[in-house]
Amino acid sequence: MKSSRSLGHVTPQRAHFDAPLQLASGTTLAAFDLVYETYGNLNAARSNAILICHALSGTHHVAGTYEGDPRSTGWWDNMVGPGKPVDTERFFVVGVNNLGGCHGSTGPSSLDPATGRPFGARFPFVTVADWVNAQARLADHLDIPRFAAVMGGSLGAMQALQWSLSYPGRLGHAIVIAGAPSLSAQNIGFNEVARQAITTDPDFHGGDYYAHGVIPERGLRLARMLGHITYLSDDAMMEKFGRELLGERPRFSLDVEFEIESYLRHQGDKFAERFDANTYLIMTKALDYFDPAAQAQGNLSAALAAARAKFLVLSFTTDWRFSPGRSREIVKALLDNSLSVSYAEIESTQGHDAFLMENEDYFAVMNAYLERVAREVGA
Repeated sequence: MKSSRSLGHVTPQRAHFDAPLQLASGTTLAAFDLVYETYGNLNAARSNAILICHALSGTHHVAGTYEGDPRSTGWWDNMVGPGKPVDTERFFVVGVNNLGGCHGSTGPSSLDPATGRPFGARFPFVTVADWVNAQARLADHLDIPRFAAVMGGSLGAMQALQWSLSYPGRLGHAIVIAGAPSLSAQNIGFNEVARQAITTDPDFHGGDYYAHGVIPERGLRLARMLGHITYLSDDAMMEKFGRELLGERPRFSLDVEFEIESYLRHQGDKFAERFDANTYLIMTKALDYFDPAAQAQGNLSAALAAARAKFLVLSFTTDWRFSPGRSREIVKALLDNSLSVSYAEIESTQGHDAFLMENEDYFAVMNAYLERVAREVGA
């Protein structure tokens, strides 16, 4: 068994791109910045790079910590680092904050060069394909002609799948974890309720709340609370919180009384402090828009015919937001095209968030598959 260690302190970097980026909406972004982090070393053949794509609330800070802040551990630190499944002693790992984000990459809170004010609601809508195109620009900047693998969970899984379609020759493997080929009507509905919570907040000001010196905190809190309920399974919530009261008996009030209420409010408060409301709106829309089959009259198998990568597809038994059945749709479409596909359905009580958790079976699959990737690139 490999011995895993901490990655230690890491430092974000910034890349500026002057060449215009044409977006799926028809808008052109004249220039943009991407903030990213890298871990490990690129080999002489430049063949051992792995791109990590983040989910809705993720960032470029995938692993390690920032100096002076011991609580700044990256969001996938259990997966990425020396001796971990994505072993930074063998792979050169790239994490990037997507276009439209709020952690340094150009997004709604960035200054619009044309006005000198934040873009706000004027920032264009972006799609998963737009993110992939911007990530390809970053790969060019880093002189990475081809990724050994592109991987991610949830919305990150959608990006890995899109990579295999937009740039089939530029990745060896696509690792699609807790993903779906498109959102169900129910999932689009959840996103709309979250967006309504934000846009109807009196402090939203049509998306230009920056000029008013406020943030739509109440809307963000509600959006995050709703999200957390859908990310966890009923079993996980009962196991963690049950029906436990904070006090000895009911107080017969609207104050926080149950542990689950306290947890959700705490998560909502934390999220409102660190995430931009406009970013949340356009990222949930990117989720809604993702549907490769739409380009092939609804035929997912036909849509995935362009792919050339090898695939690992993973799902979790209690993930009701992106259920295992949605992953099996992807697997079938890939097999219809005679592509190399490995599939595992992992037993877990954690719901959709299971892709972020440590699970012995999950990590065993990831270790075995990435060992294969490492051998192929001589890492």
